[in-house]
Amino acid sequence: MAAGAAFAPDGSIWLAGLDASQRLSLQAYSATGSALGPPRTIETGSDKIAADGENRPKIAFGPRGWVVITYTEPLARPYTGQIRMLRSEDGGRSFSPPFTVHADRQEITHRFESVAFDAKGTLHTLWIDKRDLEAEQARLNAAVPAAPAASSAREGRRQRPATTYRGAAVYRNESTDGGRSFGPDIKLADHSCECCRIALAPAPDGSLVALWRHVFAPNERDHAFAPVRAVSVAEASNPARSTQDHWAIDACPHHGPGLAPSSAGGYHAVWFGDRSGVAAVRYGRLAPDGTPHGPVRTIPDAAAEHAAVASAGRQVVIVWRAFDGQATLWRAWLSRDDGASFTLRDLGRTTADNDHPLLLQQGERIVALWRTTEGVRIERLAP
Repeated sequence: MAAGAAFAPDGSIWLAGLDASQRLSLQAYSATGSALGPPRTIETGSDKIAADGENRPKIAFGPRGWVVITYTEPLARPYTGQIRMLRSEDGGRSFSPPFTVHADRQEITHRFESVAFDAKGTLHTLWIDKRDLEAEQARLNAAVPAAPAASSAREGRRQRPATTYRGAAVYRNESTDGGRSFGPDIKLADHSCECCRIALAPAPDGSLVALWRHVFAPNERDHAFAPVRAVSVAEASNPARSTQDHWAIDACPHHGPGLAPSSAGGYHAVWFGDRSGVAAVRYGRLAPDGTPHGPVRTIPDAAAEHAAVASAGRQVVIVWRAFDGQATLWRAWLSRDDGASFTLRDLGRTTADNDHPLLLQQGERIVALWRTTEGVRIERLAP
């Protein structure tokens, strides 16, 4: 069920996901949720396509008729993959064959990509990458003398050193020609969590900023923030800490954050975390540098999961899903005063299989989209 969606320039909504035959499919909808013609199958050759939870196809529209679709293609080794892209120069009427976005071609983790065009039309792709973890482990293994031939397999395993590199890393690259060519792979941060989505939002100058689950020493799975630009080695190791739950867990929660700009400066953020034994989705404001700013509030739904946030002026929209033991609920928290106060609204419910709720924005207009096996539901929430 995991899919990506975006507004096209004409105001229609395009959804990219897998059909019942596991083929990549595009479906266009009106802003009220009516299908605009039949779905289109997009040719991807022999690629397998991840469409599970937060690892899903995405679609983004840029200037000059550019459209890109991205997905992770799983590789043979467990938890490995490569980021694949299809590009269009004619507004999505046709697409190129899929190609790999990153320069690094090792059979390692390149997964959980996020993609967006900035205000200048530059295409940015970010992903979770384990090349530094793999390199550190290889260096440690090379430094250990080979075990004697008579040693048991158990003794050999005991001598294998454990890396101190925490988690994975966030890497990125840029394209100024709509995906026809790319700059080098650039490390944005060391020590990201391994399996959570990366949230992107526009900065006041038209560039992008990113928020992701991070592994802070010794092993706290809070969230980090950074501008999407070239960074120094020190910045890559020390991004801004945006949440302070201090959740110590030696695992990835598979539950990434959401991020949107605030009209008063800084950003609105939503995230899932365990704070003092209470696991919940929380909302808070971030300063322009990504550090916490003001109080943190818990979403008024103890079962809330996979929340998304969007904003337009002083309007802030948060959506999520929650299972009540019998059905999955689709809910929203709406603010008209830049997050000072919120109103809870129920959007729908289903007993069918369903995807995480999405928020899409075009100018001042914000809509919520929910894909279930019963169909696609679209609700306009702002203005």
